[in-house]
Amino acid sequence: MRLLITGANGFIGAACVRAALARGHTVAGLKRPGRRWPADLPPSDRLRWLEGTLADPPWAAIETFAPEVCLHAAWVATPGVYLDSPENEVLFRESLAFLQELAQRGTRHLVGVGTCIEYQITHAPLSEVHTPVAPTTPYARAKNALREALEARARESGWRFVWGRVFYPYGPGEHPARLCTWLLQQLRRGQPVTLKTPQSRKDYIFITDLAEAILLTLESGIEGPINWGTGQGVTVLEIARTAADLVGRPELLRWNEPAAPDPFDFVVADVTRLRQLGWQPRVGLREGLARLLESLPAP
Repeated sequence: MRLLITGANGFIGAACVRAALARGHTVAGLKRPGRRWPADLPPSDRLRWLEGTLADPPWAAIETFAPEVCLHAAWVATPGVYLDSPENEVLFRESLAFLQELAQRGTRHLVGVGTCIEYQITHAPLSEVHTPVAPTTPYARAKNALREALEARARESGWRFVWGRVFYPYGPGEHPARLCTWLLQQLRRGQPVTLKTPQSRKDYIFITDLAEAILLTLESGIEGPINWGTGQGVTVLEIARTAADLVGRPELLRWNEPAAPDPFDFVVADVTRLRQLGWQPRVGLREGLARLLESLPAP
């Protein structure tokens, strides 16, 4: 399979490049001019890098590559920024224009990377079939608007379209301000950690498990929405206790009583559809955090 990945040097995109190469696919990764590609990617004659943006794509190079499938992973994802960033609206417009043009040029299988917080949070596992979609942030609204627009155009034009909702990925290569890396680094420095929402329960998925789920999804040929999570929730306190145990500093943990409000206090996937493809998570929380800890630079 010839696979074009946008955002290919990002956290999720780079993991999907690795997984696709391991599964025998030929990959073209689209990255912004001047951005480095991941240094740990092994050299391969089945990988090429294309420089460009969604607003100004390298169409000649894309047409030469002739992708059969596009995985659209490019989006703003900086912690503390992405939920309310005005860039979400820009990315909605640029993504829609890029993907429509790509389909018109012959790539008729499009896979979009959405978010679990498109759903209405119901304190029950979130289902593609049964859970209402009710995004509340600019990030989730822009993602959902892209899904709606592409679903409509796919119906009109006969594309194959998949929308995968990502839950809470973690692992080597993530932004240092994401929860798991931040916890490990704080604890390694001997700094106390106070948890604001210790009982909030989220579906954390190790990055290689996520990449395998994404590749299996696009290889299967299914269409429509699918959840990319594990189906198992873990509390912030459980993550912090596991991290503290790995570092050997459990005495540094504190937590608020009562906890601060969290509008996303139970975000766990119903993974019935993903499991029907034969996917199973391989990396549990303790192993995943240990791998992440091993990958971090010395404090």
